[in-house]
Amino acid sequence: MIVLADSEVLQLLDMPAVIDAVRQAQIDHAMGTAALPAPLAAAHPTEDSMFLSMMAASNRDNLAVVKLLADIPSNSKRGLPTQRSTVLAVSASDGKPEAVLSGPSLTRFRTAAATAVATRALARKNSSVAGFVGAGALAHAHLNALSTEMPIQKVLVWSRSTERRHEFARIARERGFEVDVKESPEEIVRESDIVCTLTPSKAPVVRGEWFGAGQHVNAVGAPPRADHREIDTAGISRSSVFVDSLPGALAESGDVLIPLQEGAISHAHFRREIGQVLAGHHPGRVSDKEITLYNSLGTGLQDLAAARLLIDAAKKSGLGTEIDLLK
Repeated sequence: MIVLADSEVLQLLDMPAVIDAVRQAQIDHAMGTAALPAPLAAAHPTEDSMFLSMMAASNRDNLAVVKLLADIPSNSKRGLPTQRSTVLAVSASDGKPEAVLSGPSLTRFRTAAATAVATRALARKNSSVAGFVGAGALAHAHLNALSTEMPIQKVLVWSRSTERRHEFARIARERGFEVDVKESPEEIVRESDIVCTLTPSKAPVVRGEWFGAGQHVNAVGAPPRADHREIDTAGISRSSVFVDSLPGALAESGDVLIPLQEGAISHAHFRREIGQVLAGHHPGRVSDKEITLYNSLGTGLQDLAAARLLIDAAKKSGLGTEIDLLK
């Protein structure tokens, strides 16, 4: 089996290839040729830490994977990432260990790729202004992915960190985009065709009263916790909401669960998975005035799609460390 460190994952991943792989994986799920159970969560008995097991299996890729995601808020006080993850991949045909992969860069790439796939499927085709609420590494990956799939010309950015928002703006300008740095999330939402929320927020940072006709919103940043959300109830209620996995959303998405608990919407509001749109089972956007929202939790099947690319690329390039667990 191959072991890949995060630096090697970064060398091997190619965003257009990840986008194509994630799109196909979500179609496979809708067609019944890939398995995607709901994630399992284990809370730390004494600390505010959560451990999430994300699984998937695919006929096409002949892989089964499990990613263990550790969400540890107290890590921020230690100067460590609040989320860490590792992916184990085995052959779906005989169970042979294929790879152990560092999770952070893999997750960042496949998350941005999934957003780009959903945006292409749901946003108005002429959407050219992309707004980013949050300016960290995930925002950079999203700009890369969205500009691959959509005719992005202008970029708007806001972050609580002044340093991050200006660094993001500098890099986006170097890539040839027109860029405006904004002073509030409201400005981002009111002036964008496509909005990406990319913050680890517990309380909403975006309000539905700011949404405009025809807008597309990607709610991406909130951690997999039922009490965390980036979009308020009005935003969810006003939007046609699409999810990557309905069981996953109903298990861990505060953006979904809080409006349900409040009685603002029903379960029927969320019965549209993006794979069903990609497979032609659901029309997606039905008018240029409709507000669409993609609620991204991330799935094990997206991890699997990226893992397949990494394993194949590592074998060709010679990167990674080969070990034999079966000796």
